[in-house]
Amino acid sequence: MKRRAMPLPIMPSLRRAALALAGALALTACDSQPTLESAPLHGAAIGGPFALTGQDGAVHRWADYDGQWRIVYFGYTYCPDICPTDVQRLSQGLMQFEDANPQRGAGVQPIFITIDPARDTPDTLAQFASNFHPRLVALTGSEDEIAQTAKAFGVYFSRGREGEGGAYDMNHSNIAYLFAPDGAPVAILPTSEGADAIAAELDRWVR
Repeated sequence: MKRRAMPLPIMPSLRRAALALAGALALTACDSQPTLESAPLHGAAIGGPFALTGQDGAVHRWADYDGQWRIVYFGYTYCPDICPTDVQRLSQGLMQFEDANPQRGAGVQPIFITIDPARDTPDTLAQFASNFHPRLVALTGSEDEIAQTAKAFGVYFSRGREGEGGAYDMNHSNIAYLFAPDGAPVAILPTSEGADAIAAELDRWVR
């Protein structure tokens, strides 16, 4: 007759170790999304109020987007390469994030601000924005308004030399900022690394 093996009793020390391990794993899972206090741009003096004109001809204020995560990029529609490439990657990255996280993605507002208001009228911006994310807001204003807004967001720009027919390029920093719902700066989105990296960075911070 075979004897059934009796289960060995779990020693208290092993039980405590198992519980500690389970607690550590649970804590790790909870901490997979870092706190905003640990964000790269936490506490930076970037951003601020503005009142600019959208591609719809209406006035758009920074405060209009309170409660939403905001992606902000400064560029210009006549840019031959960098601006459309960056905006395309931002749009694709956001759409990937939305597909994987519909509720969180719906709370992210992409914003494009021109640094070339002389040429970027609302109609020009409307045509430009239609090529990218369906919720992209494109903004323009007077030269003074754009200069003040760019300064508040830590963006450099200058007008290049004129070529034939009066054509010119704009020199500018191409930075895509992510802001929290309260308007605080969070991180710089890695446009140079492509849409996948942008989607991953949004997933890292957007609640």
